[in-house]
Amino acid sequence: MSVSKRLDPRLIRTDDSWLTLPNPANIPVEICAGPDVPIETAAVDELLTVLETADTLAALARGGSASDVTPRIDRVVCTPDFHKGAGIPIGTVLRTVGALVPQAVGNDINCGMRVEVTSLTIEEVRPHLDRLERHLRHLFFEGGRRIGLTADQRAGLLRDGLPGLLAEGVPAGADGAWRQVVPSDIEVGDRLHAAGYPVDSADGFRDWITSGGGTSFDSIIGSVGGGNHFAELQYVSAIHDGPTAYAWGLAPGRVVSMVHSGSLSLGHQANATGQDQARAVWPRTVPMPRNRILPILLDERSAPARERYLTALANAANFAIGNRFFLSLMMRAGLASIAGELRSQLIYDAPHNLLWPGEDGAVLHRKGATPAGGPGDDGSEPGRLWGEPVIVPGSMGAPSFLLRGLGNPRALASACHGAGRSVPRGVAARGSDAELDAFLREFRVVTPLNHRDPTVAGRRDIIDAWRRDLKQEAPWAYKEVGPVVGSLSRAEAAQPVAELRPILTVKG
Repeated sequence: MSVSKRLDPRLIRTDDSWLTLPNPANIPVEICAGPDVPIETAAVDELLTVLETADTLAALARGGSASDVTPRIDRVVCTPDFHKGAGIPIGTVLRTVGALVPQAVGNDINCGMRVEVTSLTIEEVRPHLDRLERHLRHLFFEGGRRIGLTADQRAGLLRDGLPGLLAEGVPAGADGAWRQVVPSDIEVGDRLHAAGYPVDSADGFRDWITSGGGTSFDSIIGSVGGGNHFAELQYVSAIHDGPTAYAWGLAPGRVVSMVHSGSLSLGHQANATGQDQARAVWPRTVPMPRNRILPILLDERSAPARERYLTALANAANFAIGNRFFLSLMMRAGLASIAGELRSQLIYDAPHNLLWPGEDGAVLHRKGATPAGGPGDDGSEPGRLWGEPVIVPGSMGAPSFLLRGLGNPRALASACHGAGRSVPRGVAARGSDAELDAFLREFRVVTPLNHRDPTVAGRRDIIDAWRRDLKQEAPWAYKEVGPVVGSLSRAEAAQPVAELRPILTVKG
């Protein structure tokens, strides 16, 4: 399945790394993408629709804003994985002044990546893949995770992130994924973009906090989620930056776990809160915008509604950090089942869908984009000397890359969060059966359904549905990761440190 790389005529190429998009609002818009990175026409259409929010902000200002700052879209940067989303393209970095835009964060709040490097090598793991696959299926889909949480732990997680979750250490008699926690996990440290986003309340999620009473289990925490989310075992196949790789604990052949997940149903609830609060303070004299994107002004009138959204946003973001933590513990448990004792060191936990308030009323929104701060910018241990770790997974079965951020102002200190889709899910689901069969012969995908089970193989309807879902995330549905990483490197947004080859992928 091929994708045309012919340049959309509305885009203007300025060099081998950057494109600009002229627009009626005269907002500076740049796309980081080399000539070998395809750009969807539908994504350009969607981005132009987003820019109509400039007119909305002007109308809100005329409708009675009490702010001293004129609300506006200041600048837009799109990363190389830029592709159509659901109202706002994935890979959009939007900087506003005087307003925030909940939809520029979206439903999957703090979707992100967590990467750990283990003490194991590929040679130690490869002979045991059949047994490992069975253990991972049990851990992820057959009740093996056993993540029991008290109401206090749930509330602590939503209010403070990992420090709140781990404030009292590992619960006595804890089972399942909890058994993989080591002291360095509790001493959270600074190998995360943020260990949490502290807020005073988590009352909006009282039902989840009190669910079950006492120590209870649910189907949410420790869930990979759907779509392009995954948990993957990989190994270091190439080093591109020796000093940085050494500092991060990477060496050829070392086994790495990478998880990609977010806030699940809590993020949907938080985004709905944002939409509800935006409508609640919408001036009656201002028509609802045609593009249905509803900003919230940073003025006194909107303050109570804005704080309700930002509290819910922080609660969901904190949940996502905890969810990735437990997913990594489950990957450790799978490896321990075949290798016995092992060590695992966090390289980084990076967010994708969040907003960052700045000075003078500026707000930076990243939708499907990740921070890429330069050396010292973020203050974290792995970023202080080398630059913030940037995690760029390829499509399922393709290589992934770890890069170091360079803090490039032109890129708004941002990078992409993956290779990016090249065709919509519906089109990908109609892809070639022969291609899927060839892929499955070469690669292991651990799903809730074991397609090798003879009792399942005879159910054609179930197998066909499983294959359709798998095709939506198959390699042909995504851009090639090499040109995407090359664009980041040429644009001096981030430089490659190590290349990772997949061993197997867990998909929900």
